[in-house]
Amino acid sequence: MIKIIATIGPASKDVKTLKEMIKAGMNIARLNFSHGTYEAHANLIKNIREAEKQSGARLPIMQDLSGPRIQGRTDAKTGSTAHSFKKGIKTFTPKDRTDLLFGIKQKVDYIVLSYIKDKNDILRLKEFLDDNNYKIPIVAKIETKQAIKNIKSIIKIADLIMIGRGDLATAIPMEKIPFAQKMIIELSNKAKKPVITATEMLKSMVASKTPTRAEITDIANAILDGTNMIMLSEETAMGKYPIETITIMRKIAKEAEMYAVHYDI
Repeated sequence: MIKIIATIGPASKDVKTLKEMIKAGMNIARLNFSHGTYEAHANLIKNIREAEKQSGARLPIMQDLSGPRIQGRTDAKTGSTAHSFKKGIKTFTPKDRTDLLFGIKQKVDYIVLSYIKDKNDILRLKEFLDDNNYKIPIVAKIETKQAIKNIKSIIKIADLIMIGRGDLATAIPMEKIPFAQKMIIELSNKAKKPVITATEMLKSMVASKTPTRAEITDIANAILDGTNMIMLSEETAMGKYPIETITIMRKIAKEAEMYAVHYDI
């Protein structure tokens, strides 16, 4: 079954909403450590665990580390995108280390390493985890040009792969994104590594109760290509309709999964 990852934030932080999201089809709760204080994250984790307990359903927590934030920058005058993937910038930053120690204490279930360049970034994280006697699956977020170049060796060493389409679209020409996504999914499937497709999957539902036809097709095609998980970001963290968004994503996923066996409109 396709798993739905939902980012938790102001729109979805209370126990009642979290329980409804679980009922609607959320399988994993994501916490974005690019934002928020430890106190805020601790409260979110507390509410997630309580919703899990009341629902009687397992809800793993995914800690998404912020990384160095090496992003493309759009020039206001020219519209061009500039990048910095400078030598010497480490992916696993001091902030990430401190955040991860917090995550270890909170017993998170997955760690997402952002802005990786090659397998060495993952090895540094593995070494840190070993030093702290903690075993946890590592998700390699693919969102840099270097990661695309080194994708085979990254897939080999990571536990899961995430296609971060937002920042990836500033790292490579945007028209190449669909083909990069298909390539990453195919290679991950061959290596039997779970792969997550993320970013703007139901972006319109941040403010609307219904998705666009293009969004529906995008999700279905990602599943038909072989993605194992699909992720919601601001749709559930900040949007007006977190429960409805998960409900619709589950309907699309179910229909796409049925397609390979039998399809009847």
